[in-house]
Amino acid sequence: MRIPVMWRTGAVATTMAALVAVSGCTVQAVGTSAEGTTGGQTPAGRTPAGTSPPTPGASPDDAKPSEPKPAAPPAPAPRTLWSKGDRGRDVRELQARLRQVFWLFEGPTGTYDGSTVTAVKGFQGKRGLPKTGRTDTVTWQRLLGMTREPGKWELYASGGQPAATPDPRCLTGRVLCVSKTSRTLRWMIDGRTVSTMDVRFGSQYTPTREGVFNVYFKSRHHVSTIYDSPMPYAMFFSGGQAVHYSSDFAATGYYGASHGCVNVRDEGKIAALFSQVRNGDKVVVYW
Repeated sequence: MRIPVMWRTGAVATTMAALVAVSGCTVQAVGTSAEGTTGGQTPAGRTPAGTSPPTPGASPDDAKPSEPKPAAPPAPAPRTLWSKGDRGRDVRELQARLRQVFWLFEGPTGTYDGSTVTAVKGFQGKRGLPKTGRTDTVTWQRLLGMTREPGKWELYASGGQPAATPDPRCLTGRVLCVSKTSRTLRWMIDGRTVSTMDVRFGSQYTPTREGVFNVYFKSRHHVSTIYDSPMPYAMFFSGGQAVHYSSDFAATGYYGASHGCVNVRDEGKIAALFSQVRNGDKVVVYW
């Protein structure tokens, strides 16, 4: 016996209803949500495109996109180390290093003067740094990376070094006390220092003699008969060697040497010394 189609359809519907009642789920048509709406909704158990699935056990806020991190604060401005008017050993080293890279041609003085400002500006401009003329931390680090540690006589190429302790032979009488160690001359009377000045000596081929001597001849406007060079305020103490003013020493500092004499660079100081020294006064040259 054939069963009518309508009965079979009703049976299927009855069976589906029974399954729904048992499973507790809602049957959804393709393209519809559990609420019966279509489009714009995410099927259950799926993550919207462009987001990460939430971490098990995390709160709903943890699934939100992370907020952008705040921008890093700007780097602090370079700190000024030295500027015009400053003095000291550090300024002397700065000047010596600027000489090494040919931005400063005068010898170090230990005073941050106009020439130093100009040299620092030139160095900064060449390297794309602000041309302030002040030596800040950035400028100093760049200069350190391009130069070497200056030697003692680079630091004192223009003089200014402290005088050495007087030799014991200088402590009595009237003495020109000449130290090769500190390159200085002390004019001393009975152990008291009257004046101090920078000096330089002969080269290895024409060395200045060491020992105890006496001034035996003075010549205010002397000219060397061997080298045909002026030797103002000459005070001879050993053969042709004398203490005298040197314009070359004044101009080039310790980048030159004498022919054995004791050169003085400060004309005013040696003029005063020349007027006080007498023939017979002692000269001590020592290390």
